[in-house]
Amino acid sequence: MSDLQGEALATLADWLPGNDEPERPQIQVATVDDEGRPDLRTVLLSEWDERGFVFHTDAGSRKSVQLAGRPDVAVLVLWPGFTRQLVIRGRAEPLDPERVAHGYAKRSPYLKQLAWQNDHALAQRERDERVAAWAAFRESSRPDALPAPPSWTGYLVRPDRLTFWRSDADGPSHRIEYRAEGPDWVVEHLPG
Repeated sequence: MSDLQGEALATLADWLPGNDEPERPQIQVATVDDEGRPDLRTVLLSEWDERGFVFHTDAGSRKSVQLAGRPDVAVLVLWPGFTRQLVIRGRAEPLDPERVAHGYAKRSPYLKQLAWQNDHALAQRERDERVAAWAAFRESSRPDALPAPPSWTGYLVRPDRLTFWRSDADGPSHRIEYRAEGPDWVVEHLPG
C-alpha cells in the first residue's frame, strides 16, 4: 500500500488533531475472528501520519489475537453530533518496540495505570475491591513513572480506503472516498 498523499492527507490534517495535542479521538476498531465473525471495540487514536493510523492495546486482548490471525481491519472516527465521520479500511501491522514505548510515554497517568492493571483477574473482583486495588497500585507504584508493561503493544493501520462523510444542514450529506490503486490514490465523490 502506498503512503497517503495530496488531498486525502490535507483533509486528514484538517479533520484530525495533531499528534502533539493531548486530547486523542476515540475510534472504533472492527476486526474479524477465525470464524469470520466481526468484532468491534473503542480505543484511542494514538497518532497518525502519511503511513497510517496508530492505536495501542494489550497483546493478550481479543483484538490482538484476531489481528494476528487476520490483519484486515476497519476503523471509524465519529464526530460528536454526527456531523462528520471517517471510515478507514486497511491492514494492521504490529509496531516495533520503540514506537510502542513512545506511544505509551505520551499516555495520561490514568491510561498508563490502566495498561498495567486492567486484566482478567482485576475484572473478576467486586467493584469495591477493584477500586481499592486501583488506589493501592497508584499509591505504591506511581504508574506515571513506570515503563510500558511487557504485554503492551501497538498497531499501525495502513489504509487502502478512506471515506470522509460530512452532513449538511442545508442539503444532502456527501462522501469523498480515496482508494489506493497501486502507487496512487483514486478519489470518488459518492452520495451521502
